[in-house]
Amino acid sequence: MLEQLRGIVQKVNAAKDLQSALNIIVHRVREALSTQVCSVYLLDTDINSHVLMASEGLKEEAIGHVSLELGEGLVGLVAKHAEPINLQDASNHPSYYYIEETGEEVFHAFLGVPIIHHRSVLGVLVVQHEDRRRFDEGEEAFLITLSAQLAGVIAHAEATGAIEGLSPSGHKVSDTVFPGISGSSGVAIGQAVVVFPPADLNQIPDRHTKNIEKEIEFFNACLNAVQDDMRELHNQLAGQVAEEERQLFDVYVRMLDDDALGNEVVERIKMGSWAQGALAYVANEHVRTFEMMSDEYLRERAADIRDLCSRVLFYLQEDEPVTTEYLDDTILVSEELTPAMLVEVPTEKLKGLISAKGSGNSHVAILARTMGVPTVMGAVDLPFNQLDGKQIILDGYRGEVISNPSEQLLTRYENTIKEQDQLVAGLENLKDLPCETADNHRVHLWVNTGLMSDVMHSLDQGAEGIGLFRTEVPFLLSERFPSEQEQTKIYREQLEAFAPKLVTMRTLDVGGDKDLPYFPIDEENPFLGWRGIRVTLDHPEIFMAQVRAMLRASIGLENLQIMLPMISNVNEVNSATQLIKRAHRELLQENLDVKYPPIGVMIELPAAVYQTRALAKLVDFISVGSNDLTQYLLAVDRNNPRVANLYSAFHPAVLNALYQVVLQAQEQKKPVSICGEMAGDPGAAVLLLAMGFDTLSMNASALLKVKSVIRSVNLDAAQDLLDQVMQMEDAQTIRSAVDLTLYNAGVDRLLRSSRTN
Repeated sequence: MLEQLRGIVQKVNAAKDLQSALNIIVHRVREALSTQVCSVYLLDTDINSHVLMASEGLKEEAIGHVSLELGEGLVGLVAKHAEPINLQDASNHPSYYYIEETGEEVFHAFLGVPIIHHRSVLGVLVVQHEDRRRFDEGEEAFLITLSAQLAGVIAHAEATGAIEGLSPSGHKVSDTVFPGISGSSGVAIGQAVVVFPPADLNQIPDRHTKNIEKEIEFFNACLNAVQDDMRELHNQLAGQVAEEERQLFDVYVRMLDDDALGNEVVERIKMGSWAQGALAYVANEHVRTFEMMSDEYLRERAADIRDLCSRVLFYLQEDEPVTTEYLDDTILVSEELTPAMLVEVPTEKLKGLISAKGSGNSHVAILARTMGVPTVMGAVDLPFNQLDGKQIILDGYRGEVISNPSEQLLTRYENTIKEQDQLVAGLENLKDLPCETADNHRVHLWVNTGLMSDVMHSLDQGAEGIGLFRTEVPFLLSERFPSEQEQTKIYREQLEAFAPKLVTMRTLDVGGDKDLPYFPIDEENPFLGWRGIRVTLDHPEIFMAQVRAMLRASIGLENLQIMLPMISNVNEVNSATQLIKRAHRELLQENLDVKYPPIGVMIELPAAVYQTRALAKLVDFISVGSNDLTQYLLAVDRNNPRVANLYSAFHPAVLNALYQVVLQAQEQKKPVSICGEMAGDPGAAVLLLAMGFDTLSMNASALLKVKSVIRSVNLDAAQDLLDQVMQMEDAQTIRSAVDLTLYNAGVDRLLRSSRTN
């Protein structure tokens, strides 16, 4: 059974379109279960019905025409309850609905299982048989397992079709949403420009050629060049290997002939495709075909196809380099965006960024937030290859990409963009005003930075200090560990720019989803593994070089604070502070006038929450890393689209943990700050000030929004709200209560700010 399952899934994955995938499913399942009927019904949201999309065993003319309304018939019942139904005589069931066009009256046995993707029922997979019998447990388990594996495949195939504006039944659709993760808040409307790395067959976008004959001629020239290379390799090996092995290169030459791969590519070019796209399509089709073969020797030939076609692609790209045309409303799209791709786009033309891979903490996301460019990361279901030149909406607040936008939706988002612009313009006058409540309770607003480009923007927004300088960013952008001298220069720039304001530098925090290319950490569970302080304590040479650089950079400025990440126990703090003291002594011995800086810890692990009191006795300040703390408390990777909806900084457990940290820090008379996305959420900021946080540290783009809200509320009102929400048991209820408070305070225009849930 397992082999049959694998074979069906592989076949479906290789299908060229949704209909082909469904036809494969019904054929192979009917065959595997030795039953008489297999059918697939898919939900068409455009008509709110389940449409018979494929079948073997029912009348062919019914396919695409027969539909069942939501909840109608046994199919509707399976979808409604999202549970299998197994009947020995379907006609006796009260929900049985006879449809003459299908010819199913002769089939008594019925087994239907829901096809579920991300908690949504996409459709129903049905098998039927003439005999009055229940399908056995093995057959039911097979169908359930298969539907679970196929759900993602069908969802992606549907999505791909939706890019072209068609529903499964062929109806025109609009407003197709592809979920992802918010990388940078904001909204953008524009034309998708797909960018891709060189010589990668999997990332070539679909594009049309303007001159078919010229494109064929160009392709054939590149094909001939590769064939010549193969012949040359054949000749070079004369006398070195047996003739049998040399013949392999002759085989490669023939594989590229006009009656083989080369002809298939030419035929696709004749259909209007550009050479690179045609080659990628043909290559990937053949690779998938060979990979599914049961014979091991034949499966290995997939690598040969991939290598040959990559060589042709290299010539195509070398002889005619792709020049990307950036439109005035460019939304840059790629499977995996890199900073290099980003900087190639003229700033004035870049409206948004979309990456199918990556997280909210990737280099690109950090840069995007710095630049204020709306960004969606981790849109794993997005058929990015088919987006080139299409108009799309990017919702950086929700982390969504919308294709085929309707006029109504376009108008709505255009109004949102106008509101954004008006809001930003209206907040400018707050820049030089203090951040204090209406009854004069003072809160400090600091910024999170990682690049020098952040600094000027932060000062422009009235930042009072740096609550988190991500020292890993220069490490991530380097090809090796930066030297002590190089680090000193980087840190000095930050300290000088903000002097005399305090700058909090976090020691190197890598691991988890932040890997250095030259220092890879390969672990099954990286978030629970070797990261943060654990790495640097195991490598004191890295830690010492970094701390020495920080201390040297602070000479004469004395506005440095050092913060230790990923602390889980007091021993880590003691070990780290000993190393910092040693670095300080060494520099004094070198006759450098270095002052010992304040040392703090980040509370981002549940263990640290319960040890805040003990940790506060050892350090000068406490800072909460709300992003990681929320992740660890809720056991949710916020960068995983499948569970990102469960991530909420408004979860009662998170709020209780934060409150406990503040109370324990205050008990030890130590200042307490918070640096994370939560601090930049205007609604959350009200709760944080009520808890007693002295400083909120956030991205520069959120500073004025948060300041506006805080200046609009009284401390007493904020504390009353906190008392209310601390009695609540649901994150959504808490969020609603906070929103209502903002509404009553007259700052509801800020509700669309970047949220933490």
